[in-house]
Amino acid sequence: MAVQQSAGPDPYFPDNGDPRYRVHRYELTLDYRPGPNRLSGSARINAIAGRAPLTEFQLDLADFKIGRIRVDGRQPHYTHRGGRLRVKPAKPLRAGAAFTVEVHWSGNPKPVASPWGGIGWEELADGALVASQPVGAPSWYPCNDRPADKASYLISVTTPSAYAVVSGGRLLTRTTKASTTTWVYEQSAPTSSYLVGLAIGKFQTVLLGDPGPGGVPQHGHIPAQLLPEFSRDFARQPAMMELFQELFGPYPFEEYAVAVTDEELDVPVEAQGLSLFGSNHVDGARGSERLVAHELAHQWFGNCVSIADWRQIWLNEGFAKYAEWLWSERSGGRSAQQLAAAAHRLLAGLPQDLRLADPGRRSMFDDRLYERGGLTVHAVRCALGDDAFFRMLRGWVRLHRNGSVTTAAFTRHVARFTDEPLDGLFEAWVYGAKLPPLPMRREVP
Repeated sequence: MAVQQSAGPDPYFPDNGDPRYRVHRYELTLDYRPGPNRLSGSARINAIAGRAPLTEFQLDLADFKIGRIRVDGRQPHYTHRGGRLRVKPAKPLRAGAAFTVEVHWSGNPKPVASPWGGIGWEELADGALVASQPVGAPSWYPCNDRPADKASYLISVTTPSAYAVVSGGRLLTRTTKASTTTWVYEQSAPTSSYLVGLAIGKFQTVLLGDPGPGGVPQHGHIPAQLLPEFSRDFARQPAMMELFQELFGPYPFEEYAVAVTDEELDVPVEAQGLSLFGSNHVDGARGSERLVAHELAHQWFGNCVSIADWRQIWLNEGFAKYAEWLWSERSGGRSAQQLAAAAHRLLAGLPQDLRLADPGRRSMFDDRLYERGGLTVHAVRCALGDDAFFRMLRGWVRLHRNGSVTTAAFTRHVARFTDEPLDGLFEAWVYGAKLPPLPMRREVP
């Protein structure tokens, strides 16, 4: 595993996260009542101090009432303002020391403010949904909210028994007592805080295909009335899983789930081992199939291989966009070259002032970043040829499995698969703003 974590604050969200320590594991115990939208929780956070002693540290947590806090069993001094929980241990933590933080909190969860509106915990008409990219995780639990600080999770959620709880990872137990049910999920693979997904609702659960021996279990959780449309729209997801394992390497987690809310969402959102879709993405006509492929591809690019900071987001979205094109190409649709040409025509008519390597916070979710990111991956494929290109992709995932990466790491990695220097390609596509000419695949005799 290769971890390349920024030494200082994230340049796009400098107030989020604390680079002075790393979290190893979160154990969250939550009780949620959908009617009053009431959440009470406790967290046990196992962490490791960095290279300097810690006289204080920060956790990110929205506006909840704090019950108690302990650091290694002792009561610290703390302040909680503006979504920042600043903790001063009774005794400074020595450099490299393991320590444990316990936090109890309660309140009415709601999205946290961001340049894109509210993000994080969203109360639905009948349930709740968590989609945290990029800074919504503190809307429901205390965390070190930086993408490269990846940890394992044990999540226990108690709700009224009429509701199901869906999270990424493996469902360990489901226990009903009186009128409530407790769902316990384990996500053993290191996970970024923003990629911890949760859906609470009245779902019907179906198995997508037969994984067979050694296959990947894939489940859908959907409102019962959407089941006929869902069955058609997601019918080809098992074939996508097979293709992406062929092209990118083995699926990196134990299971994969999709959850569909009974409400519309602007866009689907990936979490680790879980993707969240709105009812508007289920039409019975496969109208959102490219998005099904896009979110599945994020399990490799973005979730297993994560970004060191938010400047690198094109490494998530460019690869997921290109996975859409690869699925189209291999499933009888338009070729990647045709889709690249369409993206190039689109970008040619838009402002050319975005640089993939550092798009700026305002543009990190700009459609141009997705399209140009896909085109950049296509340009690399054209330069390497298919054999070297797909070996490069599988090597990228294998080398950085469960780790964090940068653009510079990617350019160095690609260079290992060609004898020709590609500095000009990356200078034009990644570091430059002007749109380069459309890359063309070499014809295979």
